[in-house]
Amino acid sequence: MKRNFLLATLTLIAGSLLAADSSPKDDVASAAKKLGEKANYSWHTTVAVPEGSRFRPGPTDGKTEKDGVTHLKMSFGDNTTEAFLKGDKGAVSDPDGGWQSLADLDNAEGPRRFMGGMLRNFKAPAVQAAELAGDAKELKKDGDALAGELTEERAKALLTFRPRAGSGGEAPAVSGAKGSVKFWVKDGVLAKYEFNVSGKINFNGTDRDVERTTTTEIKEVGSTKVEVPDEAKKKLTPEPAASPAKK
Repeated sequence: MKRNFLLATLTLIAGSLLAADSSPKDDVASAAKKLGEKANYSWHTTVAVPEGSRFRPGPTDGKTEKDGVTHLKMSFGDNTTEAFLKGDKGAVSDPDGGWQSLADLDNAEGPRRFMGGMLRNFKAPAVQAAELAGDAKELKKDGDALAGELTEERAKALLTFRPRAGSGGEAPAVSGAKGSVKFWVKDGVLAKYEFNVSGKINFNGTDRDVERTTTTEIKEVGSTKVEVPDEAKKKLTPEPAASPAKK
């Protein structure tokens, strides 16, 4: 009896020590991981910018299935674009009602090419939140959220819509970049996160002030379904390897 009591006491002490070692960053990483382990989930993302800003993106609604397809519905002004992503393949709706692959967008011009780059860099909320927590200088309790400042490098990457600084390719020059991030966790699972970034971006030799607050709310965990149109499915299917020429 004494031995069992001693073992139970030691177990409780060990558990308390492990809990004490857990940091807010660890808590967010764990919450994001648990979300990513769910069979499916949806989200709603909004972007707030100052009045008079040229770039005013609308909301984005997303759905994803574990190891399956991710569906995005993005609004820019009066235009809505849908995309289905799986691995390095993607199908993106075009203005004529058809579908283009990510490879098609790589060869496009202007906004379509820019969109292709954004989609190739896309990270689902569970992944993006974990990366944001890792790139926070420190996270502390802020009401019912965990909040902190982002590193300058991460703020720069977010300002230029890149996954992380140094990810390859040329990016506009950014100065005075700063950012902050907040996370909300419910029942151990990521429920919402928000980040704000600001700085000056050089466009064609002119510095412009840029500021954005992006908020993502998770919903329909476990009850989300992704339905892919037949024409879009064709863009997600790898092309069969060419048969060797007969001699």
